[in-house]
Amino acid sequence: MNSSKPISNESTRNDSSEERGESQAEGPPRDESVREVVEQSRSGAPAAGAVVRDRFSSDEIFHRIVAAADEEISTGTRELFFSALAAGFAITVTFMLYASVTEAAGGYGNAPIVGALLYPLGFIYIILGDYQLYTENTLPPVALVLERLASIPALLSIWSIVLIGNLLGGSFGALILAETGVFSQDVMTTAIEMSHTGVETGRWSLFFKGAFAGLIVAGVVWLDYASQDTISRLVMVYIAFLAIPLGNLFHVVVSATEAMFLVFHGELALLTGATDFVLPVLLGNTIGGVLLVTVVNYFQTVERNYQEQNYQLSPREMLFGKSNPDETDP
Repeated sequence: MNSSKPISNESTRNDSSEERGESQAEGPPRDESVREVVEQSRSGAPAAGAVVRDRFSSDEIFHRIVAAADEEISTGTRELFFSALAAGFAITVTFMLYASVTEAAGGYGNAPIVGALLYPLGFIYIILGDYQLYTENTLPPVALVLERLASIPALLSIWSIVLIGNLLGGSFGALILAETGVFSQDVMTTAIEMSHTGVETGRWSLFFKGAFAGLIVAGVVWLDYASQDTISRLVMVYIAFLAIPLGNLFHVVVSATEAMFLVFHGELALLTGATDFVLPVLLGNTIGGVLLVTVVNYFQTVERNYQEQNYQLSPREMLFGKSNPDETDP
């Protein structure tokens, strides 16, 4: 998803306050984007905090997320899909390094901390590289829906495109790992053993472990938009995603990659992997990200100036999309 990007400049806002006052009094043009409305609002989506320049309030973080989510939800299907495809393949790096380092440390179960040290690398590529990862999309587009700036069908459309791209990218990476000799025989054995751990876990356990992983990932998104420099984001992403293997949690794209690795290796039936392993993790990641982070963070924010700009959808448009085929969601 789109990472923290400067939305407006403090000095520019101060220099043009009178112009903004006039434009707000007249109301924004009908075709004005949400990003432009946010830039004109009093708090805006600043590139620096209003009170302490190196720190954002919860309202300012939310503004930045909404502005970026509006840009994301209007991105073309092709761009979303190929970005998601790249993210899914990047997750292969996480699986590959996790198995390789675990084997080098003495095998699965002998040195879990050492084996997990490079687990976050694929996620670092994705977040700092601005790729589309399904679990990251649990926060920004939902924020738009909560603000009635985008419809539920638009949200589900983004989720579907990104999830399909992630799964295809991860499956392609799993095929390469299973069939091309990238793994030595010892690492292959360790990778199979690691992958079987998830498959052999009960559905409810997978669901709740997935929910906590969804909380972590969606929380990373919130912190990502609170960060202003790459080093802070790098450290934050590394520590957060290191908690997934150390906590024995499950991320849906990693889980799908592991399941497909077993399928290609002849160790697992595709339907069994999808229903007994990937689906419970998917539901847990989604619900954990939406309910445990998005809603909580949404209700702690107060100032939402773009709500005053006549951009809110009606309840019918929220549920079924725009009634006019010529209109599109923000």
